[in-house]
Amino acid sequence: MATVLTIGTATAAEFATKEEAVTMVKRAIVFIKEQGEVKAYAEFSRKGGQFHDRDLYITVLGLDGKVLAHGQRADFVGKNLIDAKDPDGKLFIKERSDLALHNASFWQKYKFMNPATQKVEAKDMYCERLGDTNVCGGVYGS
Repeated sequence: MATVLTIGTATAAEFATKEEAVTMVKRAIVFIKEQGEVKAYAEFSRKGGQFHDRDLYITVLGLDGKVLAHGQRADFVGKNLIDAKDPDGKLFIKERSDLALHNASFWQKYKFMNPATQKVEAKDMYCERLGDTNVCGGVYGS
């Protein structure tokens, strides 16, 4: 029985938790305010930087759908993804922008490629609105 509990704990530690996502988003907002957008967005988009933890990373999108920083897909930066769909056809970027218009912070569900497993998985994304942007970090497998 102890072996099962140890394995279960080790496996859970491989992936970020919702609490860790909220904490990282709050840290990211402080970093933007202290360092400015240019430096912060570059740091968020740098793999292996201080805003990467296992499968958790920061993304920043304008409310218009333009990607300003992406911790996993630097090729997305500068692109407008307002019409992007997840594998189920959900317009998840448009939905995120709509949620931000009515909520200062929120959770969003959709599907996306998990960088740790290289599989499309369910994702819970926590976002906080900062001006005309969404600062977000999410967890997989929820």
